[in-house]
Amino acid sequence: MSQMELVDLDSLVSSTPPYRQFHAYLPDATEALADVSHLRGAEGYGVERLFRGLLVQFMEDLSDRELARYLEENLAAKWRCGFTLSEPTPDYSLFTRVRTRIGPTRLSQLFAPMRAHLKAAGLMSEVVTVVDATHLIAQATLWEERDKARQQKIEQLNNEVLPKGAGDKQARIGGKGKKKYGYG
Repeated sequence: MSQMELVDLDSLVSSTPPYRQFHAYLPDATEALADVSHLRGAEGYGVERLFRGLLVQFMEDLSDRELARYLEENLAAKWRCGFTLSEPTPDYSLFTRVRTRIGPTRLSQLFAPMRAHLKAAGLMSEVVTVVDATHLIAQATLWEERDKARQQKIEQLNNEVLPKGAGDKQARIGGKGKKKYGYG
């Protein structure tokens, strides 16, 4: 025996997910995206809902395929984008076309006010990750390998002879600039 119950998506979505908190800060992008609304495939969804999908994609760090699946399976994401519980969600290729059509400059312009509001409300902080490529000398086994090369009567340690005596057969001597050389 099957039961039928009438529910709306709003009542199924918890009051605590970030989408509810962010809802008040999201821009109305309908006017800014008017020229994208006639994109093939977008007619049934509306550009505003597709833009909201791109916001969810950004928030959750999803690929286009992952976003399409996420919208199918996640009730809070469906609610955030304005889809109903039983409504089909867009195919991943539509998000690719919409993002391309909007362009990175306009997306950045649309995201900027929202980011500013979220930061002011304390709901978002920007994290900067710096990757340092400073040259470091790791000599863990270099001296042992030099000694092995000497025992084998190898006069000069270079990339041609190193694999013969090296513990790590893929390790090479490399250079950074004209005076900095390293092994790794």
